[in-house]
Amino acid sequence: MATSYPFPFAPDFRGAAPRIGSLLVKPVSAACNLDCAYCFYLDRDTDPYQSVAVHRMSDYTLARLVDSYLFYSYPNTTFAFQGGEPTLAGVKFFERLVELEQRYGRNGQSVSNVMQTNGLVLDDRWCALFKEFQWLVGISVDGPEAVHDLYRVSRQGAGSWRKVIAAVELLRKHGVEFNVLCVVSQANVHKAGEVYRFFRSLGIEYVQYIPLSEFDRDGNPLPFTITAGQYGRFLTELFDLWWPDRRKIRIRFFDNIAEALAGQEPSTCTLRETCDSYAVVEYNGDVYPCDFFVESSWKLGNIEVDSWPEIARRRKRFEFASKKSIAHPDCQVCSYQQICHAGCPKHRHDRRGDFADLDYFCPAYKQIFAKAIGPLSREVEKLTGRPASFVLPTTPPRGASASQ
Repeated sequence: MATSYPFPFAPDFRGAAPRIGSLLVKPVSAACNLDCAYCFYLDRDTDPYQSVAVHRMSDYTLARLVDSYLFYSYPNTTFAFQGGEPTLAGVKFFERLVELEQRYGRNGQSVSNVMQTNGLVLDDRWCALFKEFQWLVGISVDGPEAVHDLYRVSRQGAGSWRKVIAAVELLRKHGVEFNVLCVVSQANVHKAGEVYRFFRSLGIEYVQYIPLSEFDRDGNPLPFTITAGQYGRFLTELFDLWWPDRRKIRIRFFDNIAEALAGQEPSTCTLRETCDSYAVVEYNGDVYPCDFFVESSWKLGNIEVDSWPEIARRRKRFEFASKKSIAHPDCQVCSYQQICHAGCPKHRHDRRGDFADLDYFCPAYKQIFAKAIGPLSREVEKLTGRPASFVLPTTPPRGASASQ
């Protein structure tokens, strides 16, 4: 069960802190071989490392990372690699990673490796590594060629779709387990059916849809940002398409709702009670509480000088985790609050820099909850033999409609 923290104070630091369950490692920081129009990580004003010319994790930092985290996380350890584009660290870097895991791992320890990549540089050697050590690979694909290439382009403006699809076929050829991450932007938010059928045609069995919301300094949405209404309609249309295929295809957000209804902790932090499930490790060993808040003000420590128990107990970590518990007036009277727990702090903070704001996608959540909770509750009861932990309100909260 997730732990709740009273705002704005943290618990007694002399006691045990909630464990850092997994790491999101950025071995090359924001460096990337694409120049996606909607990228939130590249060329940020708040980037602590923008004055550093080269971002690449050293062998010393990698060894320290593996040794210390394997010891801390025993018996179950998960390293997830992201960027930027993590493959720019080179395949030798990740072969070295596996060597270190084998050296420092202990009997009975389970070690999982996950990589999110644009797929551009994958080849047989990469795939052999993934296959041999049972990596899970996430490939970023936004849909059919015209949709994907609208925003996911090189620095020369060239589309990336053909190379990405070649990478998908290569992963399939080698029997590598992979799934798809799809950013929902103005390129595809009105094309839920087209995108869903495209992924079905590729034989994709698991998709994570990420709603895009980025704003300028005045809080105005950037051109590729979707509205909450658009996202709500996208999700409800997607749900109708997916429901007949629900035993064949998995969509992460729908999985998360089902997990919550079953009384389990959702795998996505958006629907958890607090934001303390993972930590971000930058190329130089600096640690942060969230991928969206790699900023100097939120730095928790550095793995070369701090132990993981020390990092886990840092006041900033508790302060960040408590941001989800800031009660917006609308949340206090919303029946769905026990499902979404006020949503994502990023989507609360983005427009005005205020964690007390309502999640930008709140109306979308209400729309899909009104649509999905009923059938998913019945499915949970059928599969588990137990009633769902949430009862759909007779009258949907304001802003929700089961018919939309």
